[in-house]
Amino acid sequence: MVRIGDRMVLYSVHGADDGLPALSFGGTPSTRWKRPDALAAIESSGLRVATPDRPGYGGSTRQPGRTVSSVVEDAVAVADALGWTQFAVTGGSGGGPHALACAALLPDRVTRCAVIGSNAPSIVDGPEPTEEEERDDPRRNRTSWLAVHGDLRPGLEETARTILTAVEEGGPEIPPSPGSPPGPPAREDAAAMARLTATFVTSHDGWIDDHVAFANPWGFELGDIRVPVSLWHGSADERAGKCADILAAAIPHAERKYYVGGHIPPTNAYRELLRWLTLS
Repeated sequence: MVRIGDRMVLYSVHGADDGLPALSFGGTPSTRWKRPDALAAIESSGLRVATPDRPGYGGSTRQPGRTVSSVVEDAVAVADALGWTQFAVTGGSGGGPHALACAALLPDRVTRCAVIGSNAPSIVDGPEPTEEEERDDPRRNRTSWLAVHGDLRPGLEETARTILTAVEEGGPEIPPSPGSPPGPPAREDAAAMARLTATFVTSHDGWIDDHVAFANPWGFELGDIRVPVSLWHGSADERAGKCADILAAAIPHAERKYYVGGHIPPTNAYRELLRWLTLS
C-alpha cells in the first residue's frame, strides 16, 4: 500500500525479486487479484510485476472526477515505493488507456507499453448511439454516452447481478474463449469467488469512475507516445480489433499483435506479451 495525500493505493507484486520491473493495469472492472494461470505466467516471465488497484477498486480510495491520466500519479507512487527508476507498463481492456497514459506522460521512466483489447477514445456528442452505430464505430458506445449524459449505476449493477447469478448456477469465473470448453464452476473455488466478489460486488465505484474517465478527455495525446507500443487483440474480438485500428493510426510506430481467442487472452498469448515487455 502507498499513500497519496488522503488516498490509499493498494497493489500486489509478483514475479522474480530481481526481475525487470513492470506495472500492470487491470481491466474494467477488475482488481489486483490475478488468476492462477496469469500468476504462473508472471512467475516464469523474468518480470517483477506490480498491479495497483485504481481508485474505487479493491480497497483503493475512490477519487471522483479522476481522468485516465490521473493514473500516472498512482503509477509513480507505486514505482517509487518499490525503488523502480524505469519500468514497463501493460494493461488489459480498460487498463489499456491507463498504460498508454503512463507511456505518454512518463517517457523517461516507461520502457515499453503493451495493451490487450484496449479501448479507444470515446465520442459522446450528439444523441445516444444506436446499436448499428456502436457496431460500426466502437468509440460511439452507449456506455460512454451514458457516463456523460445519464446514469451508469443501474445498468452496471444489473450486469453484475447477471454475472453473479450465472456463477451461482455453476458458471466459470471467466467466459470461455470461442470454441473452448468452460472452466470449472467458480462457486467451488473460494479464491475465484473472492476475486469475483472484489470485482463485481465491492468495486462498483471504480467501475463507474473508469467509464466516466474513458468518456471524457484522457489528458494526453496518443500521438505524443514515443516508447515502443504493442497493441494486442484476439481473433474473435471484433470490437477490440476496431479499437486497435484507431490506436495504431494515432500512435507512432505502434506494433499490431494478434492471437487466436477472444477478449481475454489465453495463457500462451499472455506469456508472449510478457516476453515482449522484456525486450530491449
